[in-house]
Amino acid sequence: MMERIEWSDFEKVELRVGTILAVEHFPEARTPAFKLTVDFGGDVGIRKSSAQITDLYDKDALIGTQVLAVVNFGPKQIGPFMSECLLTGFADSNGRVVLAVPEREVPNGSRLF
Repeated sequence: MMERIEWSDFEKVELRVGTILAVEHFPEARTPAFKLTVDFGGDVGIRKSSAQITDLYDKDALIGTQVLAVVNFGPKQIGPFMSECLLTGFADSNGRVVLAVPEREVPNGSRLF
């Protein structure tokens, strides 16, 4: 059974939309991953993240894609890389990550509500 949370708990999570500006291979990662640079707009700014999405996504095709990410976690060291946000997604039937993206373009920094 899933744990029930209060509305105030959900309000603490900053789920924001950002646009991917740059993508690099992350050869030091244990599981194949990309290093991404994402623009979340004026309030949040530009953040970096590591994402294990190499199975379904082409590095160059990701540039310009809007994604949904948690931006208020503390930084997390992943090998030699410091991740500053957590991109969100869903596992498909083969366990590959499918990114959570807005259906239509919205302003960077828009908050999920």
